[in-house]
Parts: sequence; C-alpha cells; structure tokens
Amino acid sequence: MTKNRMNHRALAGIFSLALLFTGCASIDLDAQVAQSPSQALELAERESNTEKAQQYLLNVASRFQDRGEHRSARTLLQSTQLTQPAPPLQAKKQLLSMTSAVALEDQKWASRIVTTLSPDNFRNYSPDVANQAARLQAKTYALVGDQVSAAITLMLLSQTDSKINPQQVHDQIWGFLKAAPDQELESANKSTIGFETEGWLELAASIRAPKLSIDDQGRIIRRWQNNWPGHPAAQILPSELKLIASLSENRPENIALALPLKGALASAGKAIRDGFLAAYYQDDSADKSKTDIRVVDTSDQPFEELYKELATQDIDLIIGPLEKEALASLTNMKTLPVPALGLNYLPDGQKVPDGLYQFGLSAEDEARQIADKLSEQNINQVLVLIPHGEWGDRVEAALLTRMKRNGSVALDIERFFREDNLRAVTADLLGITTSRDRAIKVERTIGLNVEFEPRRRQDAEAIILVAEPAIARQFKPLFAYYFGGNLPVYAPSIIYEGTPDAGRDRDLNQVVFTDIPWVLEDKNPLRDEASKALPGTHGQLGRLFAMGADAWQLSKRLPLLRQVQTAAIDGQTGELTMTREGSIHRSQLWAQFKSGTPNLLPQPEAPGGEKDSSPQVLAN
Repeated sequence: MTKNRMNHRALAGIFSLALLFTGCASIDLDAQVAQSPSQALELAERESNTEKAQQYLLNVASRFQDRGEHRSARTLLQSTQLTQPAPPLQAKKQLLSMTSAVALEDQKWASRIVTTLSPDNFRNYSPDVANQAARLQAKTYALVGDQVSAAITLMLLSQTDSKINPQQVHDQIWGFLKAAPDQELESANKSTIGFETEGWLELAASIRAPKLSIDDQGRIIRRWQNNWPGHPAAQILPSELKLIASLSENRPENIALALPLKGALASAGKAIRDGFLAAYYQDDSADKSKTDIRVVDTSDQPFEELYKELATQDIDLIIGPLEKEALASLTNMKTLPVPALGLNYLPDGQKVPDGLYQFGLSAEDEARQIADKLSEQNINQVLVLIPHGEWGDRVEAALLTRMKRNGSVALDIERFFREDNLRAVTADLLGITTSRDRAIKVERTIGLNVEFEPRRRQDAEAIILVAEPAIARQFKPLFAYYFGGNLPVYAPSIIYEGTPDAGRDRDLNQVVFTDIPWVLEDKNPLRDEASKALPGTHGQLGRLFAMGADAWQLSKRLPLLRQVQTAAIDGQTGELTMTREGSIHRSQLWAQFKSGTPNLLPQPEAPGGEKDSSPQVLAN
C-alpha cells in the first residue's frame, strides 16, 4: 500500500516537472490564430526564439490590415516586442508601418517612420514589392508635409519601374510639387542633383510666380518643354498642365450672360452682370478683340425656351440662369448642346445633364465649413440656432450631415421666426427653461418655496448662430444673460452685413464667422477699382458682384476644374473647386468680431506646421 502511494507521488512530481519545462519551451505559433492584439502579443511572448516571435507578430499585423483593422495592426507594430526587429524583418515592419500610418492618417507615427527613410529607400525591397513600397513611402512623406520628398520618391520610381503608367505617376508628382511651400521648393532646388529632379523642380517653381494669367502659365509650360525636350514630363505633361497649356486656344469667345434684369431679382442680376464685366475688363489676358459678351434678360420668357433659342446661335458658353426653377428646367435635357454655368444649385439627388455646371453663394457650403471648423477646434457637442423656412432646412441638413461625418453632434437645434420671443428661444436652447421647470416641480412636490438659481446645460461646448445681423445682435447678449457667455459662437456670413459698423456690431464681439475674400480681405484691387465707378459693390450686393467676377474666371477654366480634381481657383468668393458632377464649391475665410469690427483670422496650418500659403497653379 505504501509502495503504491510513493509511486503516485513520484508520478505527480514528474508531471509537474514536465509542465514546468512545457511552460519554458517554444509553442507552435504557426498553429495559433490570434483574435486580438493582446492575444497575439501573449502568444509571441511565450516563444523563446525572438526572431520567430517577431515574424509571427508581423504576420498577424498583416492579417489585421487585410481585414481593414489598422488600429489592431498599429498596436502590434508599436509594441515593445517589435521595437528592435531582427535585420531580416526590418523592411517588412517598415512596409506594414507605412501602410497603417497612411490608412489611419497618423501624423505622429508617420513622423517617426520618415526619420528612417530616404527617397530611394524603396529600392531595398524586392522588385515585386518596390512599386507598393514607393507609393506608400510617398504617401507617408506627404502625411507629414514633406511634399518634395514624396515627389522625388515617385520620380525615382518612374526611373526604376518601366511598367508604371507614366501619366498617372506624373499627375501624382505634380500634385505633390504643387502642394509644396515655396521655401521647401527653393531649398530642394539648391541641394538636389539629377536631370529629372532638377527639371521637375524648375517647372514647379516657374509656374507659381505671383499674378500669372492662364495665358502666362501656358507660355511658361511650353517654354519649359522646349528647354527640357528630353525630360519625361516634357513628353507626357501632367494632366493639369496639359489642360492649362491648351486652355488659351480653347477658351470660349462668344458668351451669353443670361440674367434677370427686371422684376424681384433685377438688383441681384445687375450686380452679377457688373461683377462679370468688371473682371473681364480688368483681365489683361482676355483677348478683347476675339471675346464677345452678350447680356440677355431672362425676365421676359421661360428660360428653357430662351436656352434653346441661344443654343441655335454662335455661342460657346451660357452664364446663367440665376433662378433655381429656371435651372431645374434644363434637367429635361440629357445633354446641353451649349455648356451652361448655372448661377444656382439643383436639389441634392437631381440628375445633372452633361454640359451643366453649377455655381453660387451656397449656404450649404458655409454650413459644412462651420462643421469642419468645429472639428479643427476639437468641439464635438454644440447648440444650434437656425431660422425657420426652406433655406434654414437646407442649412440644417448640410450642417448635420457634415457634423455626423466629423463625429460631432448637435445637442439641441432651435428653429425660430423673426417675430418670436428670442428670450424664450435662448432660454430653451441653453436649458434654462428645463432647469426652471425642474425647480417648480420640486416646489410643488415638497409644498415649499425653494431658493433657486437656474443653470444652463453643461454639456455644450459651443453655439452655432445662423441669423441675420439684426437678430444676431439680440441673441448674442442673451447668451451671456442666460449663463452661456463663455461658450464660443460660430456663424455663417449672414451674420455680417458686409460693411463695418462698429457701433451696432459690438454686440457680436467674439463671434467667429466665415465670409468671402471680397468682404474680408483688406486689399483687393478689383474691389477698390470697382467701388469708385459702380454701385452695389458692398454688402449683400457686393457678394453677388464678387460672384459675377468669379463667373468670368470660371468661364475660362471649366474643363480644367472638371478634369483635374486637384485644380482650384483663388477667387473673390473663396477658393473654388469642382466635383466630378460639375458642382463648384467654395472655401471661405474666417474672421472674428473685435470691438465691433471683423478681424481676419490666420489661415489653418499645413501638416508640416507652416501656414498653407502655397499658391494655386491657377492664379487670377
């Protein structure tokens, strides 16, 4: 009996010893499928062979990336176990790190990655991976604002890989160079050696000289091609430059400016007309001997009939109509025989016929810019005031859509009429009414009078105020009265009449709002000249005048904006870009009321920490 007990004890000791050795031995990682980063790290920790454990973590990170789980991949790639990867694994870790840093737009991580890179680094990879590595490397450089290194990477790729699409790569190289600040280009010009690189940098520097007309740009491009005949970009120009070089030959010469000159919209139509003609006459690049502008009044007949009549004449482009209903009448046609730049927008979802472009002072554009501004300021929870009506409906829809995309939320939206009790509207918005109702309920419950001081809701981080000046000047002091004076207030251009009025606008102090360059810029040659001879260059009519001036600039560049998504115009109403559907959107300036006067705010900084002041290829 005793002998049997001793055997059991011996067996138990041997089993314990086996378990001990099993805990120290390597496991079969190939048979392990980790479901989470923590599980993968735990399994790798149990592997005694460091290089094998690191290889396993890289393989798991790659599987996470294949499933789009880049945050999980980042956890593994930034783990201490991969801080010092074995030499054979360094290139793989770098490739995977660039992939997730770019996918997550992680600038901090990308900044660490580029310290180990040089533009020719992708050549360390095998030929079947080098193309992917080069493109990831370029995107990583661009993520941290090093546009020149991103461009040089693709220049070197084009020399290395004969299978690439040269037009696509040249377009990408140009996109990076166009975004590079002047100082970065100048520094690269002084230090870079190599025929292709030097040619690209000279082209980028020459075409961004200030105050170049589109004809000037075309001449510079053609001259550069003659000076660099053997350069790859001279043989296959970037798409944007190819269009610029040909635009002067293909710009419309016979233009019909179709606007309402009688009736309710007559003042608006005349302001747009005056702005269009003023910009045309000030444009030294316009060939006045070839360009014919015919002004047509749209007040006398349905626009669809007028359009068909104009289409039978020798006209290259129609600017108009202004009325939304008239614009909608063009949707009955699948293709417009003569292109038209409508001065309004079709409703979302409306089918747009080929040849129709849309441009206007869209309230939706301003709503989206406010949402983006809040996101830049890390403001995620806001209160909103918007007037009742169809216009307010569109503003609200655009605002909420963009806020949702940015991950922010409107805690409460109060819609109002001009004749409403604005004190009550404000109390409702800030939660004062709810606070009072709660106190009254407590008094009724206990049967005693309770000393009570109302409190506003504490979860709001800002207020969005959509109101015309006379109403906004009443709302802003009410915010302070109801304990919301410390909340920042953001507004669209409707809050400002367009001309300084310090005495009346003191009540708007500290409000941050967006408006067009025509209104906010201190110096504007066209505005200064036009205001001497023409009425309607200030206030709301001034904004329409600026819109007319931009319609002239757009008339010369519509094909370019349509075909090159990175193209833009530095216009009087903002930076103008176009969607693939032909809808033009504006990016405006920002100002803040101080002592009753708008003060222009600095432009946002680029990823590299510098102000994004690189000029557009399309200068006025």
